[in-house]
Amino acid sequence: MEKKWEELSSGEKQEEMFKTWLSPKGIKFTSPEAEKLYKQRVIRIRDAVQLKRLPDRVPVFPNIGFFPAFYAGITAEEAMYDYDKLYMAWKKYVLDFEPDAHVGVSLAGPGKLFEILNYKLYTWPGHGSSPLHTYQCREGEYIKADEYDAFIQDPSDFFRSVYLPRIFRTLAPFKKLSPLTDILELPFVGFNLIPYGMPDVQEAFKALLEAGGEALRWGSVASAFDKEMAQSGFPNFFGGTTKAPFDAIGDTLRGTTGIMLDMYRQPDKLLEALEAITPLLIKMGISSTSRTGNPIVFIPLHKGADGFLSDEQYKTFYWPTFRKVLMGLIDEGRVPFSFAEGGYNSRLEVIRDLPRGKVIWWFDLTDMDKAKQVLGNSVCIGGNMPITLLNVGTPAEVRDHAKKLIDTVGKDGGYIMINGAVIDEAKPENVKAMIDFTKEYGVYN
Repeated sequence: MEKKWEELSSGEKQEEMFKTWLSPKGIKFTSPEAEKLYKQRVIRIRDAVQLKRLPDRVPVFPNIGFFPAFYAGITAEEAMYDYDKLYMAWKKYVLDFEPDAHVGVSLAGPGKLFEILNYKLYTWPGHGSSPLHTYQCREGEYIKADEYDAFIQDPSDFFRSVYLPRIFRTLAPFKKLSPLTDILELPFVGFNLIPYGMPDVQEAFKALLEAGGEALRWGSVASAFDKEMAQSGFPNFFGGTTKAPFDAIGDTLRGTTGIMLDMYRQPDKLLEALEAITPLLIKMGISSTSRTGNPIVFIPLHKGADGFLSDEQYKTFYWPTFRKVLMGLIDEGRVPFSFAEGGYNSRLEVIRDLPRGKVIWWFDLTDMDKAKQVLGNSVCIGGNMPITLLNVGTPAEVRDHAKKLIDTVGKDGGYIMINGAVIDEAKPENVKAMIDFTKEYGVYN
């Protein structure tokens, strides 16, 4: 009898997720060769994740930001507002460079949507940032120091009635809405629905519906792009996304200053909040990958780097709940893909405490020899092609560094060639050299 999903081990669940990724629903390949290449690329990534000793070669996956826009001759602003140009530029990048996987178009978000909601958390091209440059985060204390209890007690209502009105000016009237859990039965319904009849609240909902329509238009383009690329033989590397609890609070809720003060002024309350948000972040990663059928969960790590927290602070505030997120994803057959921005040299011994062959660590400035020694027998490693080299170096220098990475970190498998930081304005010839050299030199047999 076939096992139910909940009866499968984490390894069996992972295999099922890879099978789904290998045979995506609704994809009619453009040719037998495209189907063959698609499956080869997914298997190549799977074998690297699972630490197969001798896959065919090192996978190469440039993690790009707005590079396709600059390469195709359009501005970052055009990429966020003109979806036809967005599609054209990202397609040109994939077909011209032929990486083993792409990242879709999602990093170039829908600019019009942000306008409609009057977004405060970021500036974006043409709206606070230059039309020629990418977006920038504007940190702030969007949760106040004395609001942890309200957040911990009911995170969803806090987001709706406090956080969203603070980061989207258009949704400020949502502050008037009572918790949905107050609408229990007949005597409670009328009073709790009064705010929904207020003109400013109704205008906010109209704006939210308009933003939803814009999101649907943009999302349709993103889905069509992923479908065409898959039909042409190129999988999207990202199946879903989530965050580490410390970053979720420190990046966009309390801000860097706020969370740093909290570690000293109210550490117990911060730890309680980290625990409260952890199951939500696990669910976020699982639900997003369930929609795509791709097990890889992208997790950008911002505040766990060397020097940002002491070793003791990392072990106390960052790693315990982050590990719970990783294990929650692993238990459901997902593959966490953690982007350790900056250096993670002092963290390597800590983060090795994970099951073998279940995660990918993408390193930026970490010592890759040391990473291979500490983690090489337990996790897949990617990264360390310097963004500075791709921006200002030469193809020969890129090839030399790629050779060093393949000879050391790529030895016996378990390595994916990835740039150390997201690519925006790199030299196209250097990106091409990174991809082509890996394909030529990184062969195991």
